[in-house]
Amino acid sequence: MGYAKKRCLKKGIRYTAVFVDADGYERSAGTYDTKKEADKEWKAAEAKVNEGRGQHLIRGRVLFQTYVERDWLPNLTVEVKTLENYFYQLYSKIMPTFGQMRMLDIYPIDIKRWLTKLKKGGVSAATRKYLKILLSTIMTSAVSDEVRLSNPCLLVKTDPVPKKPLVIVSPEQFDAFYNSLPDDMSKLLVETDVETGMRWGELTELRVHDFDQDTNVFTVQRAVVMVNSQFHPEGKRFLVKEYPKDKEYRLIKVDPILGQKFKAHIRNHNLKSNDLLFWYDPPKPPPATDLVLAKPGALGQTEPNEKGRTYQHGTLSGYTAGKCRLDCCKAAMADYRRNRRAEGKDSPRRPRVWDTDGHIPSRWFRDRIIKPALQVAGIKIDIRMHLLRHAHASWLLNGGADLVVVKERLGHASIITTERYLHTLSNADETALAALNKVRKQRCDMRDLSATGVANTCPEPTSITEVLAEMARLQEVLGKLAAQEGGQAV
Repeated sequence: MGYAKKRCLKKGIRYTAVFVDADGYERSAGTYDTKKEADKEWKAAEAKVNEGRGQHLIRGRVLFQTYVERDWLPNLTVEVKTLENYFYQLYSKIMPTFGQMRMLDIYPIDIKRWLTKLKKGGVSAATRKYLKILLSTIMTSAVSDEVRLSNPCLLVKTDPVPKKPLVIVSPEQFDAFYNSLPDDMSKLLVETDVETGMRWGELTELRVHDFDQDTNVFTVQRAVVMVNSQFHPEGKRFLVKEYPKDKEYRLIKVDPILGQKFKAHIRNHNLKSNDLLFWYDPPKPPPATDLVLAKPGALGQTEPNEKGRTYQHGTLSGYTAGKCRLDCCKAAMADYRRNRRAEGKDSPRRPRVWDTDGHIPSRWFRDRIIKPALQVAGIKIDIRMHLLRHAHASWLLNGGADLVVVKERLGHASIITTERYLHTLSNADETALAALNKVRKQRCDMRDLSATGVANTCPEPTSITEVLAEMARLQEVLGKLAAQEGGQAV
């Protein structure tokens, strides 16, 4: 049984509410100014213990960061890439606010203030919603671990996130983009993506034995993700999962023409059964060339800068103060930097080298392959590889493919996900307008009948019998009109 423990402190006499937990140990439920308040609190605490809900008073004193790092993260069962995303969002957006707060002390108002602060800091509505869901996941886990009695996130709403319409690449845009790609392998990769709708991780993990050369069918049975080495079980950068995103294998048949391209690709590169069909081929650095420095006096002056001053071409001042980017001025700056490095005065940043086991880094492919091709093609739309997956689904539906077939090719777990591509049909608006015009034309025809004096002058029918009679009368009128038109034609 609990009691109020009298304590003589410098600030005066106070009383600590002491209760007995489920294991028989004395615990504190807080210190109060009066014995009456302390008695009330220890009785309430023991009542909760008797109800089996008192453990949160003890466990809830743990700091948010301690609970996350000790109990939540180590026992989290999610994909490695999801864990990496959780980790970055936790320590960049959530921990600075809640890390040093006790789990018991986090209230809905604290979450509202946090979300308001993020909004003022320019964080998008979609990211705020994601962060709130992540925090809610932690709090739900804390409730099941008896660290909290309730989840405070359930009482907090976030701003609505508008759904943006899907951007669909047209066949003409794709052809221009395809023809601007720099090499045959990148063209084959992009064409396969738009022909199959595979995800990037599925596409870049395809191996020779995944392609049946007799039937032109791909078996999608694995996927690869690029992660930080600290999240990889073996400290690598690419993790191959023995299943695709939907956890089910799927078969995708391709056009015979594309199948012939793959057969030639396998034959020309002498690929073995377990070799990747698409691999990372690092570009070779350009050979070093000797700088030819011209005499500055023979090159003239730079254009006036913002202060109206000009400098000689081929000099360091022409590059820095004159902001000239002609080859002669760039050569002067390059020579200056080379001499400083030779003297050990500078430590230039090492060029980025992708740590890969042969898989293609998505960032490298986007920066070095896609963006230059878009610039050459002059296409304003920002084509990403996932955009080609959207194009695959939209083109299939526009061509009359069944929705279930599209779902199976894309590997969607629910057909609801596939249905969003129905809104991308090119003739959707035309069909709606045609239906509307049809109804309006019928109403106009009825008004024309009224003008001839043969339309019904009786009140609007209100019973089934009257409706049937009205339909029979209209059929008779339409028959007469058809007969008149037939007579005029004769």
